[in-house]
Amino acid sequence: MGKAFIVPIIAIVFLFVDWYAFQLFRTAFLGFSATTRQILNWLYLAFMLLALASFFYYHFGNPDTLGKHARTFLMTVVFMHYLSKVVLMLFAFIDDIQRGVRWAVFKFSNPVAETNTSGITRSEFIAKTGIIVAAAPIISLSWGIISGAHDYRVRRINVPIKGLPRALEGIKIAQISDIHSGSFWNKTAVKGGVEMLLKEKPDLALFTGDLVNNKATEMSEWGSIFSKVEAPLGTYSVFGNHDYGDYTQWESPQAKQKNIANLSSIHKNMGWELLINENRIIEIDGEQLSVIGIENWGAKANFPKYGKMDVAMMGVPEGSTKVLLSHDPSHWQAEVLPKYPEIDLTLSGHTHGMQFGVEIPGFKWSPVQYMYDEWAGLYQSKNQYLYVNRGFGYIGYPGRFGILPEITILTLQSA
Repeated sequence: MGKAFIVPIIAIVFLFVDWYAFQLFRTAFLGFSATTRQILNWLYLAFMLLALASFFYYHFGNPDTLGKHARTFLMTVVFMHYLSKVVLMLFAFIDDIQRGVRWAVFKFSNPVAETNTSGITRSEFIAKTGIIVAAAPIISLSWGIISGAHDYRVRRINVPIKGLPRALEGIKIAQISDIHSGSFWNKTAVKGGVEMLLKEKPDLALFTGDLVNNKATEMSEWGSIFSKVEAPLGTYSVFGNHDYGDYTQWESPQAKQKNIANLSSIHKNMGWELLINENRIIEIDGEQLSVIGIENWGAKANFPKYGKMDVAMMGVPEGSTKVLLSHDPSHWQAEVLPKYPEIDLTLSGHTHGMQFGVEIPGFKWSPVQYMYDEWAGLYQSKNQYLYVNRGFGYIGYPGRFGILPEITILTLQSA
């Protein structure tokens, strides 16, 4: 089905949601004066028309004239608008059910009174409760944009490695992931996040993919900031699924390959050593730390499998401590655990923790956990570990609520 068919269908669904939610909206303000109710009704109608116009303009107009950030915020407003109305519609549906039950009870228990009960009105309590609950998504998601998008948190994790040589004891590894530079809108805040990482004085810095959303040009104003991410033992990086430009259209296959080459050059110019199914051996006081990096390899949702572990592992010393950079955490269960038991620590990102959820001491939840078994934090299987970084940036929704952007400091320790 083409866009010309699907988009109008979606618009019809939106109109139904608007109409159904409006029934409860009107009921919530029955106690107000007629003038106030009329003003509120017109405001409701104005927001509805604005949301629909924005939706159609985004799909059939020329949204590029607005700029990429304006487009993102525009569609975010439309999303929040209809999310809140879906919540309101659910309350309206609940009230319709209870009114239907009351009507049936009146009809069959007292048929004579049927004419007096046919005009049963909606419950104002349910209506007002629905309004309050429906406001929650707007408030929380707006707060996630204003406060959560760049509320960077440093997470310090000790990783016990079996057989870790004394020379590697206490090595501090800084991990960042999922920068998504094409989504950034606050340069001062991003600089602050990089400075937080540098204050940790890591021995080794690692980046686990998704530097951009689609195109290398997104890094034009950010390269000078992220080039400051460095460490004495080096800065290494890999590609994530977004770095290949698979989610946008190109003039030709050659243009897409040129984009990948440009992105590789950006890594190099920043001083990041990009690992494309390869490894580097770091010598520390006669002991060896192997940093292995593969291209994106995802086991879920048709994400690409560009990574080649057999190639990446070529030449890795058998007795070395091995750290694998693999963007998609589903790779760990699907291939690393069953085939490469010698990998001590795998570092991933990709999930962003869905940029939405709840994290309190002893408990964490996000919708993304229904797709990924490992989606945020440290995981263990026997002597192997996986750490999933929550991401430095964001994509789609320009904020975070509950699952905040992360800078990870992993300290290697003897098990």
